[in-house]
Amino acid sequence: MVVHAFFCFCLWLLGGVSGVYTDETEMISVMEGDSVTLNTDVTEIQRNHLMLWTFRFNSSETHLAEIYKQTISVYDSGVNERFRDRLQIDEQTGSLTITNINRLHSGLYKVQVMKGVVKHKSFNISVYGILTVPVIIRDSLQNSSSSSGSSRCSLVCSAVNMSHVTLSWYKGNSLLSSISVSDLGISLSLPLEVEYQDKNTYSCVLNNPIRNQTRHLDISELCQPNSESSQTSFLIVVSLLLLLLTAVVVLIFCRHRKYTQAKQKGKYYVQTNYIYIYTQSNEEDVDYTDATFIKHRAQDMEADGRDQTVYSEVALR
Repeated sequence: MVVHAFFCFCLWLLGGVSGVYTDETEMISVMEGDSVTLNTDVTEIQRNHLMLWTFRFNSSETHLAEIYKQTISVYDSGVNERFRDRLQIDEQTGSLTITNINRLHSGLYKVQVMKGVVKHKSFNISVYGILTVPVIIRDSLQNSSSSSGSSRCSLVCSAVNMSHVTLSWYKGNSLLSSISVSDLGISLSLPLEVEYQDKNTYSCVLNNPIRNQTRHLDISELCQPNSESSQTSFLIVVSLLLLLLTAVVVLIFCRHRKYTQAKQKGKYYVQTNYIYIYTQSNEEDVDYTDATFIKHRAQDMEADGRDQTVYSEVALR
C-alpha cells in the first residue's frame, strides 16, 4: 500500500500540481503519559485525497499511516513497534493522535496532503519525563564542619533521575541559583545557606518547558541551632542513667552474696595442735590456726581412768 501511495504521489506531481506549500513546523512539548493530536488543517477528506504520515528520529524515517481513496492504513508494528496500539487517525480530517506518549516518541512528524496542490506540515514533538517534587535536606557534613557558634544553616535541594530540567532556588520571587541538565537519568543537587533566624520565604523549584514542581523551605523545622547539642545531651543523660543502674544492680548482687555466705556457718574440727575450718562455698577453703588446749583436772577423769571429753570454746588467733 505504501509503494502504491508513493507511486500515486509521484504521478500527481508529474501530472502538474497547481502549487506546493512551504513546509511549516509546529513545535510541541508534552509530558510523558499524555496524548497529543497532530492536526492536518483539512476539513474533510475527499475520495481523491492522498495523505501520508511519516516519523523521523535521528536519520531514520518510517511511515506511520496513509489515507488513500478514504481507506486508512496504520503501521504500528515492525520498525514502528514503539507505536503499538498508540496511533489513531481521524476518519474525517486525517489528523493523527498519539496516546500514552513516552520519550521514545520524541522526533519529527510529517504529513503530506495531496489534492491539486501538495501541502507539507511538520510537527517537532518533545516528550518530557514526569516531574517529582524536589527534596530539601540539611547538609550535615557542612553543618558539622562549621564552628559551633555559627548562625548559618547549610541546606541541599535535590532531584533524581531527571532529564531536560532545571533546578532552582528562589528567595521570594527572586532567583538565587539554578542548575540545568539535558541528559537522561541525571541527579541534580543545589546547595543553599540561610540564617537560623531568617524570616524570608525560600523555595526550591524543579521545572521543564511544560510544568514545574515546588518545595517550600521550612527553616524552623530544618534549621534548629540547638538540635545537635540537645541530641548529644540526651545521649549523655541516657548513658549516665544506664551506668547508674548497672552499678546499683552490681551492688545489690554483691551484698546478697555476702549475706548468703555469712549465713552459712563453717564447721570446725580439732586435730592435734591445729583447727581446720571448712566453709561452704563453690570452692572448699581450708584455714589453719593454732589451738589452745586446757589441761584437765583430776576430777575430770572418768572412773576407769580414761580422759573425760570436755567441750570448751576455742579461741582462734
